[in-house]
Amino acid sequence: MGNKDARVDAYIAASAAFAQPVLNELRDIVHQGCPEVEETIKWSMPFFTCKGILCYMAAFKEHCAFGFWKGRAVLGEAMQSSEAERQKDGMGHIGRLTSLEDLPPRRVLLGYVKKAVKLKEENETSPSTPKPRAPKKALPVPGYLAAALKKNQKASAAFEGFPPGRRREYIEWLTEAKTETTRQKRLDTAIEWIAEGKSRNWKYEKC
Repeated sequence: MGNKDARVDAYIAASAAFAQPVLNELRDIVHQGCPEVEETIKWSMPFFTCKGILCYMAAFKEHCAFGFWKGRAVLGEAMQSSEAERQKDGMGHIGRLTSLEDLPPRRVLLGYVKKAVKLKEENETSPSTPKPRAPKKALPVPGYLAAALKKNQKASAAFEGFPPGRRREYIEWLTEAKTETTRQKRLDTAIEWIAEGKSRNWKYEKC
């Protein structure tokens, strides 16, 4: 069962007389459309949550507003008719509310609430599609490696046949050397392993 928040009771009680029946009606509709809904106060106005923010309501000096967190998805084409009112009032999706007569039919509002809940559930159960990783740019072959490969035909042919990732491993290993002596030692080893068709980390690969 959903829970009611005493702060929302206080918010409604402190609102103007015209706003109280509107806010109470909206509150009842939200609870009917989503029995599991929870109430809270965010940004100094009542919010209704169910697996995240579902909708909200607010009372101003001369009108009330009511809206959904994903208003365009919930209301669809119906939102177009209230676009001008929404822009004028600065918030809400069903226009300027000054009395119960300004509210859409109860069944319509209930439908909106249930649709908002359904969208939340679908979003929660839909598996997220991982973003494809951008392929790494090919590293340029250092001159000293190119020269060493040129002197060893077997190593040169093997290196050319390596996939980009395997070539990258050797290039990074060589360019990360701190001293000329270390780099030369790695270069000699690299040429030997490449000529044998081995990857940089061949010792750790499973047979």
